[in-house]
Amino acid sequence: MKGKLFGVSVGPGDWKMMTLRAKEALLDSDIICFPAKAKGSSSFALSIIQQAIDISDKRIEEIVFSMDPKDEVRRESENVAIKRLCQLMDEGHNISLITIGDAGVYSTYMYTDARVRAMGYETEVIPGISSFTYGAAMARLPLMIGDESFCVVPMAKDNVERLEKAIIDNDNIVVMKSFNSMDVIAKILQRNNIPMEKATVMCDVGTESEYIGPIDLKRDYGYFTTVMVKKN
Repeated sequence: MKGKLFGVSVGPGDWKMMTLRAKEALLDSDIICFPAKAKGSSSFALSIIQQAIDISDKRIEEIVFSMDPKDEVRRESENVAIKRLCQLMDEGHNISLITIGDAGVYSTYMYTDARVRAMGYETEVIPGISSFTYGAAMARLPLMIGDESFCVVPMAKDNVERLEKAIIDNDNIVVMKSFNSMDVIAKILQRNNIPMEKATVMCDVGTESEYIGPIDLKRDYGYFTTVMVKKN
């Protein structure tokens, strides 16, 4: 009998924010797989679940999803990863493929899930708390109220025009992957006469190094940094 693939969202960083269903799926799995950009990489998601449950009797396996800028390299890496997951399920193993935050928010898992399901395997996606919902709650900032609009945009060098349009057109804007773009965001706000205090930085939320506060252009931010702009 073939095994099942669980896409397990483990939340933003604090293990106490993992859902009961996530813990159940992990305990029901024979193998816990964690995505890695390259062989031998560390896993933040794995460090979260190790604090939540005892996985000493679980087999842990690294699954590489390359972040190479070349499309063909990324595709080949994904093909190898999916082949390995299917091989494990063909052997009858239930597998949890873990991902930080929520599997539906900028996660490679959903691509994997679609391809695996299309090949006839059983899967389940377990949602989790995203970094921006957690950060907004900690900052006491409602993501949207009444008829306010809400938009999530990823930060990238070639995405500045799109980001500026989103900030102009929406009431509440979340800028993901913004750790090295604070100056760009600040300039957009200034250009559009939006006070800097309308922006809140959410960095490394749910961890000991968590920072939730105003934009500080002199501060170094970690990779897991999000900015929320609340105009009203």
